[in-house]
Amino acid sequence: MISFIKSVLIDLQKKDFKLEDLHFILPSKRAGVFLKHHLSSLIEQPIFTPQILSSEEFVEELSGLQNLPNTDLLFRLYESYLVLTAKEEQESFDSFSKWAQILLQDFNEIDRYLISQDHIFDYLNAIKELNHWSLEPKQTDLVKNHLKFWKQLKNYYITFTENLLQSKQGYQGLIYREAVDNLESYIENANGKTHIFLGFNALNTAESQIIQGLLKNDLAHIYWDIDKAFIDDNIHDAGWFTRQHRKQWNYFKTEPFNWVSNHYSEPKHIEAIGIPKLVGQAKYIGQLLDELTENDTNLSNIAVVLGEEQLLLPVLNSIPKHITKLNVTMGLPLQFVPLASFFEQLFNIHKNNPQHFYYKDIIGVLSHPSVYPLFETDDGNVSNDIVTHIQKNNTVYINVNELKQRTSSHKELIELLFNSWNNNPKVALKLCSELILRMKSNFDSNKQDHSLELEYLYRFNTLFNQLVELNTSYKYLNSIVGLQSIYKELLSSETLDFKGEPLEGLQIMGMLESRVLDFETVIISSVNEGILPSGKTNNSYIPFDVKIENNLPTFKEKDAVYTYHFYRLLQRAKNVYILYNTEIDALKGGEKSRFLTQLEVEDIHKVKTSIVSPDVPIIDQNLTEIIKTPLVIEKVKQLSAKGYSPSSLTNYIRNPIDFYYEKILGIKEFEDVEENIAANTLGSVIHNSLEDFYKPLVGHFLTIEHLQAFKSETKAMVTKHFEELYNTGGFSSGKNLIIFEIAQRYITNFLNLEIESLKDGNDIKILSIEADEIIDIAIEGLDFPIKLKGKVDRIDSFNGVTRVVDYKSGKVDKGKVEIVDWEELTTDYDKYSKSFQVLCYAYMMRQNKKIELPIEAGIISFKNLGEGFLKFGKKPSSHARTRDQLITNETLDNFEIELKKLIVEICNPKVNFVEKELDK
Repeated sequence: MISFIKSVLIDLQKKDFKLEDLHFILPSKRAGVFLKHHLSSLIEQPIFTPQILSSEEFVEELSGLQNLPNTDLLFRLYESYLVLTAKEEQESFDSFSKWAQILLQDFNEIDRYLISQDHIFDYLNAIKELNHWSLEPKQTDLVKNHLKFWKQLKNYYITFTENLLQSKQGYQGLIYREAVDNLESYIENANGKTHIFLGFNALNTAESQIIQGLLKNDLAHIYWDIDKAFIDDNIHDAGWFTRQHRKQWNYFKTEPFNWVSNHYSEPKHIEAIGIPKLVGQAKYIGQLLDELTENDTNLSNIAVVLGEEQLLLPVLNSIPKHITKLNVTMGLPLQFVPLASFFEQLFNIHKNNPQHFYYKDIIGVLSHPSVYPLFETDDGNVSNDIVTHIQKNNTVYINVNELKQRTSSHKELIELLFNSWNNNPKVALKLCSELILRMKSNFDSNKQDHSLELEYLYRFNTLFNQLVELNTSYKYLNSIVGLQSIYKELLSSETLDFKGEPLEGLQIMGMLESRVLDFETVIISSVNEGILPSGKTNNSYIPFDVKIENNLPTFKEKDAVYTYHFYRLLQRAKNVYILYNTEIDALKGGEKSRFLTQLEVEDIHKVKTSIVSPDVPIIDQNLTEIIKTPLVIEKVKQLSAKGYSPSSLTNYIRNPIDFYYEKILGIKEFEDVEENIAANTLGSVIHNSLEDFYKPLVGHFLTIEHLQAFKSETKAMVTKHFEELYNTGGFSSGKNLIIFEIAQRYITNFLNLEIESLKDGNDIKILSIEADEIIDIAIEGLDFPIKLKGKVDRIDSFNGVTRVVDYKSGKVDKGKVEIVDWEELTTDYDKYSKSFQVLCYAYMMRQNKKIELPIEAGIISFKNLGEGFLKFGKKPSSHARTRDQLITNETLDNFEIELKKLIVEICNPKVNFVEKELDK
């Protein structure tokens, strides 16, 4: 395969041009590197390198203006806006920048296409006058302000462009317009220069006039990179622009339109592959590269073209290890490096100038990889201590002074991170720069290699220096919100460039970087509707029909541009792999691009289509099994002597591995801050409140007077226990207030239930409240002490029948406290855990001779109070409708058998702790 660039150079040699005297103008800088490479392979003796410029560089040279960055242009436009707007009507820079970005884009398009400013701005104003209520005798302020904006557009443009031209600066469109104005002078002083334009396709009006002017005066030659299949097809978008040029340029009325190739129709291997998710595409690209390079294929003939820039890092991580040479031309967007997320967090917590910080924001900043190492000490990490303090004290909001109290050695660092920015960009920039220096100092003192992290810091330091310079020069940044918007604007345009040999190895690039370049094997990702092409986006103040009338580009032209780039990649390629995302997404992905459908409909090439998933290593989900070593058995013996609680035994029934972690290893579940009051906290408040109410009545009969007094004290009692359990967390607003009210309602409803029971003539005598019980259990074959312990919520006498009562703040149905088969009691947690617990309490009370059988045992569910006291029951069979609700010696003897079996299993050295598969 001879590339397009090389074929152009061969043609120029045949025409006896001195290559060193030519001026090459290319669509991109990247193409210039390849031009030099091909030039070196054609010359037989050393020559001076010819002048090689991108189209933007050439036009900038022609105009005599310096191209300003977009952020500077925003400030300059704001200066013009202030001049033209009455002081009382002026918007802040923050508000202005949100709509001014679109205005700049429109100015740019108007100038690039050489549209008469008077015509288009007056026309837009007239349209808005017609479309609104301006003919009404009385216009509202909204209508007046809206129409005033459109009237001012022309003035904004004139003042803004005059200001830029005086300083010899401009935006891209203005530079193009000035270049056209200077073209005649340039031609007169060209001194026979020969310009070679190659690889162009879509040209704006200014570019078109410049090239035509040079062609007309025999100062240029143009080489199109277009295929016969596209230009001869009157409806094919890939040839739309070149057909326009061939038809409309006067030059081609007398001169032949050369350089129409016929490569696209040559045999090609094309595959269209649907893969779910972006990461799936990245992994599959890795697989493809592994297969393609298995036989040492020339890597420089392979290009990976990424439709979406966020795919870059996953692709780099998926490249086979044997591919050591690669060249990344698109650069890593700075917004994707870890440090960007840290400063994003910092801006977000400071932009509203809070006096207290939300605990999640604090934990997010302190735990960030960029900051965490700064808190290292010989004894550990201070940030861990601060996070532990927040969790332990259930602190939802915390101020700087409270944070500083948690450390003696890092107060200055806490101040750098959390001292108020006072809504002052100058303060913010100073603190951010100091943080960068602190991070650099930490890396410098560390002996490990941190070259990549230092590169990140350098780029962010440069970015913040730019912000300082902008703030000093223009002084319009008056808030953190405004600073953040400019920070994001700079961040989005900055990239971290990769070092590599541009002419060797695998080439990874974006679609625009592929212009003029040719590869034998091409892998294109994200070929989905909304990405390639991008579809109907119209980020402009100029209506669609006005753009059509003035020959301004719309989404149709944009689609034609990407159609050309897509097909041009296929033009000389031999192997093409087109990847698209099959995952359905509301915004993008899921629908393959129309380009793929077009390839199939054209039927020039057979497209092999498939839906695949990348090879993912199968990870066996083996259930954890812990062997009971002598050390584990020793821990089990210690636990047995200390005592098993009913909840610990039901935890074992649910999942032995959880029992092992919690009771044998002593690992507690991570306790997060209760931002909203948790269910267990609610349950504890209810239990503790009822304990305080009923404890003084032990040994006495309950009266209606007692219960009425409890009702009047409910709010104070609930408040007391919430304050004790919830620490500094507030419960005076939001969800917590609702939960606080629910706790009161539960207790009040329960007291009302008791009152109704007494009114119905029932006698209730309180025998015990929150009684701590512990018993010894002798088990044959186990020669070490075993205890069972627990706290019984309430024991009372109801019309002479003793009841063991367990409170549950959640919902429990009647079916959860009845059993059919005793052997299932210790195997099915979901069905029988509640029955197991109440039987444990009854069993302990019997063994301690504190009750006389028969008795009743059961649950009062505060979410199911309508059912009253849910009594334990034993059904004779699964089909029986009656159940025995009295607990007798026989009942507890049967329970004792199952209880001892369970404890023997826990203590048996031959029965390991095996994880159970639980429903998620």
